[in-house]
Amino acid sequence: MNRIKAYIPVWGHDWLDIIVPGLQILLVVIVAMLLHHTLRRLLWRAVRRYHWPVEVMMPISGVVRWLIIAGAFLMILERLGVSATVLWTAFSSFAAVGAVAFFAVWSVLSNFFCALLIFTMRPYRLGDYIEIIDSAEKPGARGRVIEINMLFTTLEDLDAPEAGARLQVPNTLVFQRIVRHWRDAPHPRVPASYTSAPSEAQPMPAAAPLAPPMPD
Repeated sequence: MNRIKAYIPVWGHDWLDIIVPGLQILLVVIVAMLLHHTLRRLLWRAVRRYHWPVEVMMPISGVVRWLIIAGAFLMILERLGVSATVLWTAFSSFAAVGAVAFFAVWSVLSNFFCALLIFTMRPYRLGDYIEIIDSAEKPGARGRVIEINMLFTTLEDLDAPEAGARLQVPNTLVFQRIVRHWRDAPHPRVPASYTSAPSEAQPMPAAAPLAPPMPD
């Protein structure tokens, strides 16, 4: 900076103190935009090449975008003269608040992470038939998979009395319960009235005594 000031008149020194940080901030913004554009193109290329679901791409793209914005914001504050100590204190406070919020919404985030595992491991796909077995004593929720989002797996209920009933199963249950899986439609369940134990057998009536023989 001092070498540049040697070639500039004295009246331009004050302007130089404004122009140089402004150019540095502009450069940070341009680099951040180019980095976001490049990473976004790479992610979409990976989605097309490896056939990843779009539901996985959207949250990943959002996380990358916010990380780039946060990094550019910190660099801009540094160019404006904010000390590293202040930045670190602010970052530590933000991380502490974020950790508290993370544990507060853990039940929702666990469904989100389980959705990522479902999309990558593919234990079932759209159109498959599954049953979430709760226990051996009672039947579980079963149906045809019609939607998988970041919170729920939606099933078309096969055992509902009315057609079109749907079941929304939290994604965490898929990894906490036993899952029965069919590619084709399973057989309908037998109603409980047909599977109930037979009633106690009634005693048979005593046989009638034989009539005495007729005399000749």
